[in-house]
Amino acid sequence: MPHASLTAEQPGPAVFARASSGLYATIVAVFASLLFMANIAATKGVEFGPIVGDFSIITDGGFFLIPLAYVLGDVLAEVYGFRAARRAILIGFGVAILAAVSFWIVTLLPPASFYEGQESLEAVVGVYPQILVASLTAFLLGQLFNSYVLVRIKERTKERHLWARLMGSSVVGQFTDTLIFCAIAATAIGISTMDDFLNYLFFGFVYKTAVEALLLPVTYQVVAQVKKREPTYAIPEQA
Repeated sequence: MPHASLTAEQPGPAVFARASSGLYATIVAVFASLLFMANIAATKGVEFGPIVGDFSIITDGGFFLIPLAYVLGDVLAEVYGFRAARRAILIGFGVAILAAVSFWIVTLLPPASFYEGQESLEAVVGVYPQILVASLTAFLLGQLFNSYVLVRIKERTKERHLWARLMGSSVVGQFTDTLIFCAIAATAIGISTMDDFLNYLFFGFVYKTAVEALLLPVTYQVVAQVKKREPTYAIPEQA
């Protein structure tokens, strides 16, 4: 049943819930955690193959986390609107920056006489600033484009054609994210040739977009459940 008696944030014809509930905070917490984990995982270069001849697929260790973050980004933009999604993105940035400062301090602290992992720690964390710059720049622009496109499509389609705004926004957001991240982070994970870079870029974009497409049924269910549980998400009565 629509919550006709409740007020919702409604720029233009689109309907959004207020970003003041515990449910919004929970989604943002998971969203920020995924970004943090993806930044750590992305310090490792990953190669699948060779698949055909000498051809392999090159990516990074965060390849399975970023699509999940984009799914939650879609949920935030769809249910709460662009401003609330932007706030979540900035919170994720804050967590990532805090992590970078923390790791930097940890590497500077004098190791105990029995600690034998200092070089390994520095080898992993040493490339983290470059990964962080790549991730923050890519995720900021990618998620902002993703959220902006989704909300603009929703203003035209209202509650119809959810699949179109989810996939349309994902294509724009994921391409922006992947291009910027690969351009900045490639050397940090050991990519040094143009062929490897194009491989990294192409398969990163195709993979992440394909995962979001496969997760559409899950995204539909999550969006439906969040809308159902948000009392300020008011769907107007149909005439």
